[in-house]
Amino acid sequence: MSILVCGSIAYDTIMVFNDRFKNHILPEQIHILNVAFLVPDMRREFGGCAGNIAYNLKLLGTDPLIMATVGDDDGPYRYRLERLGLRQDHVRQVPGTFTAQAFITTDLDDNQITAFHPGAMNHSHLNKVSEAAGASLGIVAPDGRDGMLGHAQEFAAAGVPFVFDPGQGLPMFSGDELLRCLQLASYCSVNDYEARLLCEKTGQSLETLATQVEALIVTLGAEGSRIYADGRCIEIPGVSPDAVIDPTGCGDAYRAGLLYGIANGYDWQRCGRLASVMGSIKIAYRGGQNHAPTRDEIAARYRAAFGEEVWQ
Repeated sequence: MSILVCGSIAYDTIMVFNDRFKNHILPEQIHILNVAFLVPDMRREFGGCAGNIAYNLKLLGTDPLIMATVGDDDGPYRYRLERLGLRQDHVRQVPGTFTAQAFITTDLDDNQITAFHPGAMNHSHLNKVSEAAGASLGIVAPDGRDGMLGHAQEFAAAGVPFVFDPGQGLPMFSGDELLRCLQLASYCSVNDYEARLLCEKTGQSLETLATQVEALIVTLGAEGSRIYADGRCIEIPGVSPDAVIDPTGCGDAYRAGLLYGIANGYDWQRCGRLASVMGSIKIAYRGGQNHAPTRDEIAARYRAAFGEEVWQ
């Protein structure tokens, strides 16, 4: 089964300020704020929801298709995709733009100041699902607003089941637009905060929203997740990680496990458990794409957590 991953590709530039913001931002002068932070520690990570999800699907042994837009600065990311063996057929360069990127400055209290530039992501609607012949399962992950709405409609028109994953893009949509996307989708995945926002915007309960899709998945961080399907709520426990280093990309790792399970006909409990394992592996590493377990190591982690074999 070919999985089409629609979403963002982005660079994350992460800087560490070896002090506390509060020591340099004077409350009484906030109206004329002009500060500079010396950041001797800096790293650049490869990220974006589509990039992260595809990376994890590759770890699981699949050959996913990425559908995303990038800018004129795409060289390092394309080189990485090539080295990983991830196909770039539907990664479109938009001339005159930058690839989406976040600039994150963190202080010693783990406070963050972030600037996000969407760049080429705003042109994601230029990509069409119909161009990815052979896709039999998909996901609409956070991306440009018009692209997300268009890709949801195109998946449905093509009869391709897909996961609607609004993520941090959820506030961009009205309640009616969210309901429409749920009606078009086969599955929906959100975290617990997004689930509350989804209910608030649509005016419906989670249980009611779950009737619009085959399964509504709500992730709960370390507490695991809940899958509303077949008229019941399936509790999926969290898996203890080797270390808690960086939650960036954990949701994307979870969604890759979910997609793999759906593609291979797993029941919802097995889907959720594999997804939970993938999230627990990722959180022990910085960035969204620096963990590199083998399939055997993934299977061993699953076996240790649940006392059964994962691969069918």
